[in-house]
Amino acid sequence: MTEQSTPRDQAATLEALRAAGFVGDGGADLGEMLATAADIPDGDDLAWRTTWSMTAQRTARHGQASLDLGDVVSAREAFLRASNYFRLAEFFCGVDPSDDLDAMSLARCSRGYFERAAGMTDARFTAVRIPYEGVTMPGYLFLVDDSGKPRPTVFYTNGFGASCEEGYLVVGAAALRRGYNFLAYDGPGQGAMLREQKVTMRPDWENVLGPVVDFASGVPEVDADAIVHFGHGLGGYLVARYAAHGGRAAAIVCNDGMTTFYASSPPIPEQILSLVEDERDDEAVALLDVLAKESARARRDLRTGTWAFGGATSVDYVRTSAEYTLTTDDIRHITSPTLVLENTGDASRAGQAASFARAMTAPVTYVVMRDADDALHQKVFDFLATTLRAG
Repeated sequence: MTEQSTPRDQAATLEALRAAGFVGDGGADLGEMLATAADIPDGDDLAWRTTWSMTAQRTARHGQASLDLGDVVSAREAFLRASNYFRLAEFFCGVDPSDDLDAMSLARCSRGYFERAAGMTDARFTAVRIPYEGVTMPGYLFLVDDSGKPRPTVFYTNGFGASCEEGYLVVGAAALRRGYNFLAYDGPGQGAMLREQKVTMRPDWENVLGPVVDFASGVPEVDADAIVHFGHGLGGYLVARYAAHGGRAAAIVCNDGMTTFYASSPPIPEQILSLVEDERDDEAVALLDVLAKESARARRDLRTGTWAFGGATSVDYVRTSAEYTLTTDDIRHITSPTLVLENTGDASRAGQAASFARAMTAPVTYVVMRDADDALHQKVFDFLATTLRAG
């Protein structure tokens, strides 16, 4: 990549770096990632998709070759990396994600290779279907072992448009190593539920996470008194919303903590936001289109947000995002001990985590995660060790 990166290239670099953070849990190989990135011309979304897809396919073939030789460990590792690379290939999806057959195929490959890898882990792995308003939410349940012993369980809630498979690399593998069961699911506006069932986001997440908890509470190995909710990205709002409306939790982790999602993904300039609020939609759409052309992050967030939130236009998405807001009264209704994390690398919601923590009346731990701080797992599980022991 050249020294003078365009905004699109900065977004691509950040996404690749985020994926590289999964090296420790086997979700990436640094050599494979560097070699792939070197083959992608600056500013070429199609080359991004094609090159990462080729790397994913090659890695999957290596995994199959290892499996044919009886090397289950190497096969598992390769399939897990392939799953992550297929997800990367799909990141800069087409103009209309709901009608992008290539992106659908990549997403299915990512899920398929994840499930193959997960089935080869030491944990007891099950792909689950969770009843929800006449349909089902897809998810994965990992139990530490087959002892039948009830254990604390981490429930992973993602943000919009994202898939639950990534949750295993974000926190699931780390949870299993420490003796926690792990459950991840795709709710409305997320992963396979969005792509396959076309069910879009909703702000009242107590009506989503409630059925997930009800389902898991019927599993004997899930200790119903030691349920931990981990919210990632917009999931930080979603799990807090659930907890504020009587949700069951021994502890919650908000990564990041936020009071509102409004006009933050991407950050909407005040000039455009004023047009949205004044319902001057045609003018706002025109300026949002300009913003999308100038910034790859804005382009992806507006495109995915419009799709995941069920809007007809990008203005609909921005306007609807205001519904994802927690009042001070909402936050004070949270009774579970809460870890609130603030990522200083994202200025779009600067100060929200601190405001959230100040509004809490339940026990709260507020931690600022700096760019160079890679100890997320240690901070999360130190908090849980202390909290669950005290409970």
